[in-house]
Amino acid sequence: MQEKYIVSSSPHVGTNLTTKKIMLHVIIALSFPLVAGIVFFGLYSLFLVALSVAGAVFGEWLYNKLRKKPITVYDLSAVVTGLILGLNLPPTVPFYIPIVGGVFATLFVKMLFGGLGKNFANPAATARVFLALSWTAQMTRFMPPINYSTRPLDFFAGFKNICSSASYITTATPLGTIKTSAQTGFLNLNLLDMFLGRIGGSIGEVCSLAIILSLIYLLVFKIIDWKIPLTYLASSVIFTLIFYKKGYNFILPSLLGGGLLFGATFMLTDYATAPKTFWGVIVYAILAGLLTILIRRYGGYPEGVCLSILIVNILAPLLDKIFKPKPLGFVKKKRKTIKEGL
Repeated sequence: MQEKYIVSSSPHVGTNLTTKKIMLHVIIALSFPLVAGIVFFGLYSLFLVALSVAGAVFGEWLYNKLRKKPITVYDLSAVVTGLILGLNLPPTVPFYIPIVGGVFATLFVKMLFGGLGKNFANPAATARVFLALSWTAQMTRFMPPINYSTRPLDFFAGFKNICSSASYITTATPLGTIKTSAQTGFLNLNLLDMFLGRIGGSIGEVCSLAIILSLIYLLVFKIIDWKIPLTYLASSVIFTLIFYKKGYNFILPSLLGGGLLFGATFMLTDYATAPKTFWGVIVYAILAGLLTILIRRYGGYPEGVCLSILIVNILAPLLDKIFKPKPLGFVKKKRKTIKEGL
């Protein structure tokens, strides 16, 4: 009896994880730093993240409508982009910034390049860089966490400054302190406050505990590859030791401050923009760690995560080309010398 075989192109290993299921897992993981951000900075933080999500969904929907293509927002990738971007914003920005950022992320970075899986860089990281360049003053104002023992009503106070961040009481961030202390090598920061989130910073980046829980969740459900965050964090530690005077004093503050943990968990691991080969992934993560620390140490801006991710995203296709594996059974042909050819 003749058997029937189905012949198809690779990959031949299947999975029950659909795009929507993967995005749902990422949304669950993002809920940990989101809840922490709301607790530390108030209800206005949730409002900003919601506007970022709305802008991202609208940008993708608008493109599909204008091009008369099927609506793709139901795969939840635009929601994830909006959440990541919103959590990257200071809790003091005016309401229009997350809307513009969300639209820019999906419409210009994602959809104009072909949609999900075809974007040249992580949409949220690229939009974060765009917003930092466009509204530098607003994107560098950070407020201290709410003191519930003395001013519990500050949980609702953010809506008073919905159109401007000028009237906020601002605070220094750990990265700013690291920047000013780099020359001396002496650093005085409360690591417990940095771990728990009792510091100034972006909405979803301040609570390292919440981000670590997110990382564990994504690793347990095999949503992200462990090699990227582990290599990125390890290389960041090594380059901190190299480029900072008395670098051992800066290791934990550099890891816990700013967006390093958040970027390692949610942005650097983006399927579409990360390399596909083993050594490509390793070099990709090492380069991201190097660029992050170089920008933080020698750049004019204390944070360097999103910009470094944008740069290595652009380099990812080249890394895949350099570290392209040889096909099974490939034998390199020996070149004939002039003598052999005669």
